[in-house]
Amino acid sequence: MKALTFKRYGKSPDIGFSDAPLPTLRDDEMLVEVHAAGLNPIDNMIPTGMFKPVLKFDLPATIGSDLAGVVKQVGSRVTRFKPGDAVFASLFDLGSGSLAEFAVVPERVAAPKPANLDFVQAASVPMVGLTSWQAMRERAGVRKGQKVFIPAGAGGIGSMAIQLAKYFGATVGTTTSTGNVPLVRGLGADEVIDYKKQAFEKELRDYDFALGTLKDEEIEKAIGVLKPGGKLVSLVGPLDAAFASARKLNFVLKFVFGLMSRKVMRLAAKRDVAYSFLFVRPDGAQLSDIGKLLESDRIRPVIDKVFAFEQAREALAYVAQGRAKGKVVVRIK
Repeated sequence: MKALTFKRYGKSPDIGFSDAPLPTLRDDEMLVEVHAAGLNPIDNMIPTGMFKPVLKFDLPATIGSDLAGVVKQVGSRVTRFKPGDAVFASLFDLGSGSLAEFAVVPERVAAPKPANLDFVQAASVPMVGLTSWQAMRERAGVRKGQKVFIPAGAGGIGSMAIQLAKYFGATVGTTTSTGNVPLVRGLGADEVIDYKKQAFEKELRDYDFALGTLKDEEIEKAIGVLKPGGKLVSLVGPLDAAFASARKLNFVLKFVFGLMSRKVMRLAAKRDVAYSFLFVRPDGAQLSDIGKLLESDRIRPVIDKVFAFEQAREALAYVAQGRAKGKVVVRIK
């Protein structure tokens, strides 16, 4: 089978297409023929070695996390799916990738593809849907009547998070550029800050939750829009000691991550705000719930651009520019 792989970590990861044998299955796994793979910013970060201490791959490794496709074969313990079923899933943090003609998918991370979506639309959802769900529902307990700040509302994560926050009953504030104001308002955003004209930290106040999607100084500014008792969940860092403990990392990494997050933790403590870093986990049950919302049109995928499989490297380069409105997807079949 053909797969887009990287052969080493660093500035020259040697990304290119490789031929590989069909993978073998464990009892709880499925072989899925991949029809489309959704891309995420971390797909560009992993080959640099940025997450090498945390994410484990055998090199050469297939790039990509999100997929939608058709089950071709199932292990002996798989009960929820059968050959011919259409599924979607995230493979993030499982040591395998989605930019390939076939992928091994553990049953526990897969969900039925929403019947009203094609494979490209379905492949755009898993990571951004699960990340938004886990940050707002699990970590922060966002509920009706609360105020939620989601920066970069027109991006892949922002466009999904806004919709889920509205489904949870929250009032949503976001930032975007002038041209994208109609898009984020159409997704449900209530307070829209045009970052080219306004500074969000001067306009927004008394929010219950902020989703950290922008790095460094922007994370620190987001603390300022939260009221005492508010929560900030960051998707971009800094990593913290609690994250290291949860992944059972060694003492050195726990110490290093503690140092990395010391400044933001101190700023958060001054305002009585809780800071934490979130690494999304694949979860088929949650993805099934998200799939039901998609089927009922409570939320919808937002796709910026679709690339052919042969253009997968160009697709990654496009994602790296950080200008996509919604998601970027590679059509494989």
